[in-house]
Amino acid sequence: MSRHTRRRSPLQVRLTVVGAGILAAVAGVTAVTVASAHEEARGHGTGSRTRVGADHAVFVQGNELDGNTIHVFKRTRDGRLSAAGSYSTGGKGGDQVDAPTDSLASQGSLVYDNRSRLLLAVNAGSGTVTSFRVEGQKLTGRRVTSSGGDFPASIAVSGSLAYVMNAGGTGSVQGFRLTAKGLEPLSDAHRSLGLDNKKVPLFSSSPGQVAFTPGGHELVVTTKSANTLEVFPMTRGGRPARQAVVNDSAGAVPFAITFDKAGRMLVAEAKESAVSTYGVRADGTLKVVQKSLPNGQNTLCWLERAGDFFYGGNTGNSTVTGYRTDHHGRLALTNDVGVAAPPSAESQGVIDLAVTDDEKFLYVQNATSGTVDGFRIGRNGSLSKIGTTTGLPLFAESGMEGIVAV
Repeated sequence: MSRHTRRRSPLQVRLTVVGAGILAAVAGVTAVTVASAHEEARGHGTGSRTRVGADHAVFVQGNELDGNTIHVFKRTRDGRLSAAGSYSTGGKGGDQVDAPTDSLASQGSLVYDNRSRLLLAVNAGSGTVTSFRVEGQKLTGRRVTSSGGDFPASIAVSGSLAYVMNAGGTGSVQGFRLTAKGLEPLSDAHRSLGLDNKKVPLFSSSPGQVAFTPGGHELVVTTKSANTLEVFPMTRGGRPARQAVVNDSAGAVPFAITFDKAGRMLVAEAKESAVSTYGVRADGTLKVVQKSLPNGQNTLCWLERAGDFFYGGNTGNSTVTGYRTDHHGRLALTNDVGVAAPPSAESQGVIDLAVTDDEKFLYVQNATSGTVDGFRIGRNGSLSKIGTTTGLPLFAESGMEGIVAV
């Protein structure tokens, strides 16, 4: 079967439903043309070194099948973006089987570590991970390393450790040290997830994300089709336990992970577009703090924190939902309808999200339209659109996935 002709599963049909009535009611999108986004940045590793913190940037992973690239944008103080070049990762992008809008079907495929100033990107199509050193809006010191498995799709960082989640085959996590030269494989730090996928997995049966708990004492993986949250307690040497502690998910199809200020774990559940909250115990077991809060939208997959607020990407109807927590960790929607940012004609196929370190801005990837929306985060958690950046790789045979705001 041609990659252009995709067989639609019931879940895929659900994912691609878009509210036409909502779209008709939404108008006015500020576009920022980025025709030069695909141009290769010249002088990698040369010229003056940008002082850390002098400039802000947003990095977008193109995930192109013929050669993965990182698209770089300068971010002004008011949150607007302008193109600042693109950099080849030295690997290939990937596309999971039957993926409806998100080729990697994961969260955390592109991450930035403030401590080491390294940007880490998965090359799902070639089984590798690329590290760059970030210097303002320049990427230098590219290094490509084997991911230790098939179809790497998510990365987690804690201190000097990085763990890559491989979604293909039996699935695995592989540990690395963050060094001045990039990623160095960690011995005896490969653990199987015991899945039954092909080398390129079906999007609904692949794991969704790998994440460290705050403090780095546990490593967590979501498995979508198994409906489990698998927790590896970590040793002092940075190795996971030999076997994961398998916890049943409170809701169906757990996907993305984030944490609140108190260290409680929030998990986005795609089937019912809900979020559940857990306490993570030292032995790897989970305590349900709040079970499956639905948002009334279609197919919540991505979830990011901004202070006391959280934002979720609903790919099925291209909306963003806002949440808030109280000091007891109880989660609530920021408004009655569950929509902090409605869809627009240029904002279709909402997938991954990124929040700036100062928690003032949110950036949202739109895979179907090949755009990124910028929003200012209000004191009450409301979102005000700044603009829409166009011209990025849109979803067809594959599409962009992974976004970081620095």
